Amino acid sequence: MGEKQFHIQCGPGDVGRYCILPGDPGRCEQIAAHLTDAKCIASNREYVTYTGLLDGVPVSVVSTGIGGPSAAIAMEELVALGADTFIRVGSCGGIDLAVEGGDCVIATAAVRQEGTSREYAPLAFPAVADFVVTQALASAANRNAHIGVIQSKDSFYGQHNPESMATSEALNEQWSAWKKLGVLASEMECAALFTVAATRRVRCGAVLQVFWNQERRAEGLEDETCTDCEVAIKICIDALKLLIDSEQGL
Repeated sequence: MGEKQFHIQCGPGDVGRYCILPGDPGRCEQIAAHLTDAKCIASNREYVTYTGLLDGVPVSVVSTGIGGPSAAIAMEELVALGADTFIRVGSCGGIDLAVEGGDCVIATAAVRQEGTSREYAPLAFPAVADFVVTQALASAANRNAHIGVIQSKDSFYGQHNPESMATSEALNEQWSAWKKLGVLASEMECAALFTVAATRRVRCGAVLQVFWNQERRAEGLEDETCTDCEVAIKICIDALKLLIDSEQGL
């Protein structure tokens, strides 16, 4: 009792029930600026933690690093400290041609093309976002976001340079399947976070900023590059306000 969690270096009382999970530690301060009286609680490895107030309720911002393993560790340790509601705010690359650079995507579920979730649940179990959190994100976006299934993978360069891999045939075949199935975008953490959340019986949703869409560019379609996540951050903050307002006193 009272000891700090090994990786995030936070202890009891350091984090709120509601947690925002960016991947990039450098994005934590940008997100924390939307909170009142936010303070940096801890910084260790890829894990940077800020806690402040949103509508008078403690909310924490905790970076997870890149990929499922470090994201799962962050969620496990935050759950151990009492957190139960999580929103991933991150970046992604578009897959579906309707998704353009600069758009936002709200994930309803994630293709489990990564390894972390396999140590939590059999592959037959779907990586699904929490409905209430997703509904709040959709309301906050006010139709200014794509909503649907995304893909999570472990290898960034397996996506962007599959021909250099010994597994290129399998990677290209799977990518083709995701396109045919209308998968909206690709990223690296959601499948793990959704599956850990299901295992620990907590809630997790995700809103992602589309940096670019390689498929649009391959088709010669217009596609801008956008690496500022402020729009996705604003959707997350507004969604948390909706959740906090509806759950005050519960």
